[in-house]
Amino acid sequence: METASGDYGAFMEKFTLPPKSAPDLPLNSLTFAIKEIFDVEGYVTGFGNPDWARTHSVASSTAPTVLALLGAGATCVGKTVMDEMAYSINGENIHYGTPRNPCAADRVPGGSSSGSAVAVGAKLVDFSIGTDTGGSVRVPASYCGIFGFRPSHGAVSVSGVIPMAQSFDTVGWFARDPMILSKVGGVILQLPDVAPVRPSCFIIAEDCFQLSVIPYDVLAQPVVKTVEKLYGGDVLKQEILGDYVKINVPSLKHFMSKENTDQIYNIPSLSALSSAMRLLQRYEFKNNHGEWITAVKPDLGPGISERVSDALRTTGENIDTCYSVKRELHDALAALLGDFGVLMIPTVPGPPPKLQTNTSELEIFRARAFSLLSIAGVSGFCQVSIPLGMYNNLPLSISLVARHGADRFLLHLVESLYASIKE
Repeated sequence: METASGDYGAFMEKFTLPPKSAPDLPLNSLTFAIKEIFDVEGYVTGFGNPDWARTHSVASSTAPTVLALLGAGATCVGKTVMDEMAYSINGENIHYGTPRNPCAADRVPGGSSSGSAVAVGAKLVDFSIGTDTGGSVRVPASYCGIFGFRPSHGAVSVSGVIPMAQSFDTVGWFARDPMILSKVGGVILQLPDVAPVRPSCFIIAEDCFQLSVIPYDVLAQPVVKTVEKLYGGDVLKQEILGDYVKINVPSLKHFMSKENTDQIYNIPSLSALSSAMRLLQRYEFKNNHGEWITAVKPDLGPGISERVSDALRTTGENIDTCYSVKRELHDALAALLGDFGVLMIPTVPGPPPKLQTNTSELEIFRARAFSLLSIAGVSGFCQVSIPLGMYNNLPLSISLVARHGADRFLLHLVESLYASIKE
């Protein structure tokens, strides 16, 4: 382990939670860190904000996910910095400092699980856990050049985890190595190991790649070539995902924008999907934390303060439609992918933004990011962000999405693909 001065600003506090000691445990000798959203008995769960920490008591028990990892032989070495109240994908925290991106020191690390991603990317721990509601594992994984896994919604217990928005909250994890990613997944998902299954199809969402500033040949081609080599070219399919979603998710019409977007490339149906996701997220966030915010009036940083204010003004209007969108998208993507199909999309629209970029300048980037992130977010499907090295000295990643409940399949697939990509 590095000293405090060399920890990239990733940690809120360091401590040791000893593992269960027995031979042959799957995570023996591995170290991990946890986002400051998970309860640990005897510690205050600070939720990225000093006013929250000041007004909450120490936890009386430890989150089951943390206990499972300790029981599998891993050692917890501390809690990591996160964006305030988990309400950002940027990774900047005005109170506790911004963890330093180990791939690009002048760029944001991504949030809200910023410290957890940095701790893995900087090789301070073997793996870490975070949460992903709107993208808070997938985004920092991409920005820090590591693997990040968002499981199927509801597949992992969120007990002992401060809620953000229950319709989307998941417990996710980070690793530098796909084998460790898969081992950790086996423990967290509490599923028996199964033999790898050959994917039935790889669907390339052509329009989604146009949301990225990275050329298609750079971003998708390494994976496409690997898929052809391992499974043959006949499993590769092309799809205009926006059109498919528009046709098969009729409730989205309530969220389709009338604005003229000719100047900026976007995918109207996925923008609408993002709007539905963020509305429901605001509504549930308000129900979870509105009373505390109104009573305490916490000091919140730029961007987050505005989003929290928007959430507090949210009413129940169109919320039932959001739930309809969730159901319809789940069914539509299940029909598209089948049991063992995979959807290939960019994780994010481009490289990590520079530190302290003006909030208004980030709006187009954020809008495109949430168009991509809402696909798994709203459907509840599982998604993995895979690092593809560096492009123009900045980290590059791609994502694979599989049906709800296909988490084990997706973890095995990443192991097979990555070994071949690296050859």
